[in-house]
Amino acid sequence: MTGSLAPSTFLLRNAPKTLPLIGVIVLAVMLIAGIVSIMNSIPLSIRTTYGYSKAYLGMTPRGDNEATPKIRRVIETESPVQLERLVVCRVTDMQVKSIVGPWRFALLGLPQDQMLWYIDRIGKGRLEGRLPAPGAAEALVSEPVARNLGKKLGDTLLSPDDSDSFSPRPVRIVGLVHMEPWLAFSSYEYLQANHFPPVDVLIAAAKTPTDQEKLDRWANDRFKGEQARVFAYFLLEKETDEMFKILYSILNVVIGLLVVVITVMMAMLMNIYQSQRLQEFGLLQALGYTKGALLGRALSESALVVLAGWLLGVVCAFGLLTVVRAVLMEPRAFMLDPWDKTAYLYTVPVPISIFLAAALTVMARFRRFDPVGVVERRLV
Repeated sequence: MTGSLAPSTFLLRNAPKTLPLIGVIVLAVMLIAGIVSIMNSIPLSIRTTYGYSKAYLGMTPRGDNEATPKIRRVIETESPVQLERLVVCRVTDMQVKSIVGPWRFALLGLPQDQMLWYIDRIGKGRLEGRLPAPGAAEALVSEPVARNLGKKLGDTLLSPDDSDSFSPRPVRIVGLVHMEPWLAFSSYEYLQANHFPPVDVLIAAAKTPTDQEKLDRWANDRFKGEQARVFAYFLLEKETDEMFKILYSILNVVIGLLVVVITVMMAMLMNIYQSQRLQEFGLLQALGYTKGALLGRALSESALVVLAGWLLGVVCAFGLLTVVRAVLMEPRAFMLDPWDKTAYLYTVPVPISIFLAAALTVMARFRRFDPVGVVERRLV
């Protein structure tokens, strides 16, 4: 059907009636995409904040400093891949902020001759300021960490007054690396002299990302049951997935309920919408149009309404998430991805279920449709 009977004709000529239908779908898509995207921002934040673990294998002796040399010998002699570097360092913890509260974050104590290598290993970037001096109460952080904490060069990162990011002496930021990965380190000598426990840890770096993953998985298997703990990126991903498994199951139930409620509501609106057009359909059938043609037109109009609402909803959701990221998230270095495909895939059941509900409503009404009665009532 074309011209005056094209599916888009009535929709365009009667915008006050069709726009509310489209608006409901737009709001539903924005709501679902927003909820899922914000939920996904939590595991995304975990992977981003602790993304430095992609660059190396971390090993601790679980508080036994005498075990560190043994772990080192095993890695040096049994490693399945060639090592680029094996670094002995110290570690303490500090806290960073997230949308769900404070998170622990590792502050490494590195030997002076390993600091530039470490920065390049994590991701490279322009250094503003300088490196921490040996034994000095100084630290270097990357730009996202500074932004997250609201710090700048010269500010205190750790202090005796901060129970969450404690140090017996105020530790000031003397270096800032402009790079996306998160990192923070001080000097090995300062942590050795001032921070408990007095335990050395290891950083083992392979030559390539593929070799690094092999090394990580080998270490996880090799040191099971021993006085050693493995920190590797694949374990972070595994723990993150397991942590959010139940939460995402609950999310699926919530989204399912939203889709059901929205579908029922849209079916009621579609029923009212079609009821207002009975006289139009009766007159068209009296003029010679078949019931099948009119049914096809009604379904085509429903499809256009649903598709337009979903597409506009996706565009509006993307715009809203972009604004939220720019205004609320990025100033605090919180993670949010407006391009999150999963968030938009969760909205796909909305147009499908609404169209099916609309189709059933239209077909049920046309089954009992009596054009003669409609025309008679129209003439009377």
